[in-house]
Amino acid sequence: MSAERASGDRAGSGTGTLGKAMAVLDTVARAERPLRFRDLREAIPQPAATLHRQVSNLVSEGLLQVNPDHSYQLGVRLLRFASNAWSGNRFREVAEPHLAALHAATGETVHLGVLHDLEVVYLDKVESRQSVRMHSQIGNASPCYCTGVGKAALAAMPMQAAQALVRRLTFRRHTETTITDASALLAEIADIRRTGIAFDREEHEPGIHCIAAPIHSPDRSLVGAVSVTAPSYRIAMAQLAGWADEVRRTAQAINNDIEIRLGPRA
Repeated sequence: MSAERASGDRAGSGTGTLGKAMAVLDTVARAERPLRFRDLREAIPQPAATLHRQVSNLVSEGLLQVNPDHSYQLGVRLLRFASNAWSGNRFREVAEPHLAALHAATGETVHLGVLHDLEVVYLDKVESRQSVRMHSQIGNASPCYCTGVGKAALAAMPMQAAQALVRRLTFRRHTETTITDASALLAEIADIRRTGIAFDREEHEPGIHCIAAPIHSPDRSLVGAVSVTAPSYRIAMAQLAGWADEVRRTAQAINNDIEIRLGPRA
């Protein structure tokens, strides 16, 4: 039930009707398996009658689907929403040619991600040419404190905003190298701001490391990063670090194009 409990940390944050419905969708989306109603009750702090009404409404709207064993999973209507959001995302559109160039230069998996609350959401991915590939997916979310994209995105924020966000984190040790201390994370963010480069040193998944650089909208209302990810058995840390200039140049090119095409908010 770890996925359900993790989502439950945020499940009660919306007090209105929409917020309660989003809590249900968020919990189902984060779960590693379809959930039964009792699982939802355990994960979401809502009265049973209210929760049942939310679930029934979501099913009738096609946003949840009921399986033969009476468990719930995301409905197919969400696929249309996701497809439209992805194809119409201007941030991803601006970055796409630069991701392709970085992939051509390194041959490894390239990610584009943006910070959403305490997590990074992957907007785009160019798969490695190698036979062993990453299992990441567009639309998936990962913790910001133990991923290269996440730490780079934190470094792109105004410092006070980054400090406020870090204070809200609940750290979980995913591997032996995961940062689990706010002070250590803030020190690393300061280093990333100085160098323009972030590393994931097998902090989220054993055997997987990455190098990332921050990207952001002109007013920094949207922050994220571009990264190169590879298995540590095939790409040594020295080789990964050797791509620093290429990754920085890619991030800067994306930032420049965002400035030109999206511009600052009025």
